Amino acid sequence: MFEEFTRSTIETSGAKIHAVRGGKGPPLLLLHGYPQTHVMWHRIAPRLAADFTVVATDLRGYGDSSKPPGGDDHSGYCKRAMAQDQVEVMTSLGFDRFFLAGHDRGARVAHRLALDHPARVRKLGVLDIVPTVAMFQQVNQYLATVFFHWFLLIQPYDFPERLLGADPEYYVRSRFLGRGVDSSAISPEAIAEYVRCFKNPETIHATCEDYRAAASIDLRHDEADFEKKIACPLLALWGGRGRLPPAFDVVATWRERASDVRGSALDCGHYLPEEAPEETYRELRDFFLE
Repeated sequence: MFEEFTRSTIETSGAKIHAVRGGKGPPLLLLHGYPQTHVMWHRIAPRLAADFTVVATDLRGYGDSSKPPGGDDHSGYCKRAMAQDQVEVMTSLGFDRFFLAGHDRGARVAHRLALDHPARVRKLGVLDIVPTVAMFQQVNQYLATVFFHWFLLIQPYDFPERLLGADPEYYVRSRFLGRGVDSSAISPEAIAEYVRCFKNPETIHATCEDYRAAASIDLRHDEADFEKKIACPLLALWGGRGRLPPAFDVVATWRERASDVRGSALDCGHYLPEEAPEETYRELRDFFLE
């Protein structure tokens, strides 16, 4: 996977970020979700590289990026800090403005990046999320059931760390069951990479800190910016067989947070770039090039 991409580790002011880069054309930054790494883009990044200079990174705390301390207030994993990493990565590669797409946790980082650094983002794609504030404001039995891990991982250290650390491979594999997911679409090579990274206890702790930040400092940042809207064009894609559609009108929810929104459901579960690579590739390419 990513054989024709170059690999590097880029030191930012807060972390060391593992990145792959390939292709030619305008820059496009891809941010992965949980509990994955940049590898989740392996089916579409090489195709996007025909039209874009593609950069795919491991978020701080994930994959082969460093795992800095979260701190007492979890600010080490607030989306503001994680977004700052990505801005500094793109600056170090010589890209002042870029297209941006994120899935799951990466889409939450991308949302914050577009708010904090609007001049840097030309267009934004968010895959299978609605804003964090909307999620917490609308919690009910359904959401608490299907997104149970949100509420497990925010528990104080080291309760979730011990549970996940008891059998990390089982836990990772379990994330690809349900959610309307076609688990056969997730390649064995990708699963093996996710398991390799997640077996590191530092990764388990860092990813818990990511969720703890989402339920604390991230909400304060989001509430402070509640009247601020994303200025660039935004494309929202989601899995039509996933768990968002029963709870949210995805496009309408994003229109509360952004000025120019379009979007559609794809015939898949949560993991769009792996379950529906052709449709995800086409939607992102057409959106960024139009």
